[in-house]
Amino acid sequence: MLFNSFDFAVFLPIVFILYWFVFHKSIKAQNLLLVVASYVFYGWWDWRFLFLILFSTLVDYTIGRALGTAQNIRSRKLLLGVSILVNIGLLGFFKYYNFFLDNFVEAFSFFGTSFEASRLDIILPVGISFYTFQTLSYTIDVYRKKLEPTKNLIAFTAFVSFFPQLVAGPIERATNLLPQFFKKRNFNSDQAIIGIKQIIWGLFKKNVIADNCAQYVNEIFGNYDSLSSATLLLGAVYFAFQIYGDFSGYSDIAIGTARLFNFKLMTNFRYPYFSRDIAEFWRRWHISLSTWFRDYVYIPLGGSRGSQLKQIRNVFIIFLVSGFWHGANWTFLVWGAINALFFIPLLLAKRNRNHTDTVAQGRFLPSFREGITMLGTFGIVTIGWIFFRADSVAVATDYIKHLFQFSFGFVMLDIERYSFEIIPFIGILLLFEWFSRNEEFPLFSNRFALLKVSLVLLLILVFGSFSTIQDFIYFQF
Repeated sequence: MLFNSFDFAVFLPIVFILYWFVFHKSIKAQNLLLVVASYVFYGWWDWRFLFLILFSTLVDYTIGRALGTAQNIRSRKLLLGVSILVNIGLLGFFKYYNFFLDNFVEAFSFFGTSFEASRLDIILPVGISFYTFQTLSYTIDVYRKKLEPTKNLIAFTAFVSFFPQLVAGPIERATNLLPQFFKKRNFNSDQAIIGIKQIIWGLFKKNVIADNCAQYVNEIFGNYDSLSSATLLLGAVYFAFQIYGDFSGYSDIAIGTARLFNFKLMTNFRYPYFSRDIAEFWRRWHISLSTWFRDYVYIPLGGSRGSQLKQIRNVFIIFLVSGFWHGANWTFLVWGAINALFFIPLLLAKRNRNHTDTVAQGRFLPSFREGITMLGTFGIVTIGWIFFRADSVAVATDYIKHLFQFSFGFVMLDIERYSFEIIPFIGILLLFEWFSRNEEFPLFSNRFALLKVSLVLLLILVFGSFSTIQDFIYFQF
């Protein structure tokens, strides 16, 4: 079930009405409704996936209970190890089995040895990368004694499967989201209005920005060897905004939907394309994942402590793991390595925390220096996105070679549109975000609220791409 589908447009009001008008007198009843609704939502793709998420839920619930009573450090480590093994094992099998098998066979072939192995026809369960990390945060925090294990299976199941953020995040910490299932929730009209506005903004980024950009990106990347450098540059820029509009749009819809039920999810994007260096970009992009890796991988490895060699090692590990989390392809590892290479100099120079404020704070326009650094950072990020989008490392490098042939000119694409026609929509997005960069999202403020919401709705209705409903990019991760 997609957020931008007719099915969800029917599903959400039904759940909302039942939640606030039928089951509102009991927290347990509301939680049970959310479990049922979440399983219907998730099973809409493939009912077989339900057994997997149920298994993961029961495993971590049981281990959490056991950690609550275990005092022996060895026993506690063993329980944590089982949780990690089960969750990472499931993720590894469904997501990476064929990747490792193919590369294993290639390695043997390289040394002149024939080796045959059968690939498995594995369907990647939607959202498995997200909910496995979410349940892992629970067991790790219980192990660290940052969180008391819950005895309420319904509340825990609702936490794992909460439908607004189940499929593509934000990846919630148990310390933030789980306690909310035990609190009395009263309908808050102000929060509901904010939630609706955030949903509208997310639909604008998905239907107007991402889905329109996708048409151009698919055409340009599919025919890159016959197009000009200028067109290839636009293709790379369009993908940067496609993935931003697609993923951050999903997060906005998820956070807004959660607000309708009086839940507060963490912010996942904070205007990342206004970043002045790559370190700031990663504090603003997919925040729930980057902070997850920081807290559960980077810091345990030693973080920025120790020798410079260890610092470099830790940065490379965290970016390579982050890249590999996105998919079983060498392109994602290269993408992670590119980001690491640009991040490490900032870390070693102790400049990775230089930009923790809002750009051009208190000013209408950025300074010349800020403008240059934002453009430079966006350029670095965009080069990385080419590897993220390409089918292989060879295709990505070939794309970049053609990009630097410095051939100009714009032609009519096979989709019967000129390559530059989507630029005004991107300009509207950037204008909205620039003048709202101190707010949670551009429609958050009540200032000119009716005008802004009306304009965005008009843009969705007139320019939204509805002919072919596009899946959210991060569903494949």
